[in-house]
Amino acid sequence: QVQLVESGGGLVQAGGSLRLSCAASGRTFSSYLMGWFRQAPGKEREFVAAISRGGASTNYAESVKGRFTISRDNAKSTVYLHLNSLKSEDTAVYYCAAKATSYSATYGSARWNYDYWGQGTQVTVSS
Repeated sequence: QVQLVESGGGLVQAGGSLRLSCAASGRTFSSYLMGWFRQAPGKEREFVAAISRGGASTNYAESVKGRFTISRDNAKSTVYLHLNSLKSEDTAVYYCAAKATSYSATYGSARWNYDYWGQGTQVTVSS
């Protein structure tokens, strides 16, 4: 079992930046593939980014490539999502997720592959 707690969301102007954090507790964090997803009102939860358990492999949705960066610090049991050049369409609740697997980040693009989810953090981008 692993517990995930997101933080760092907030209100930001278009073009601005945020850093989201997801702190994990429970079993060995370095055993988990980690992902970020987001859900806007009235829309399905969608993939944003994923990172393999060692951090060597990352994967991004096309809509965020070049603007968002996922990273992790296994010593701190934390995964980060750096959001740059934010747009109004990035407004959503952002969730982190975990899956105990050695698979690459490509595997992490499907939300049904994950076993654990955080409660989410709201990101609102004003235009």
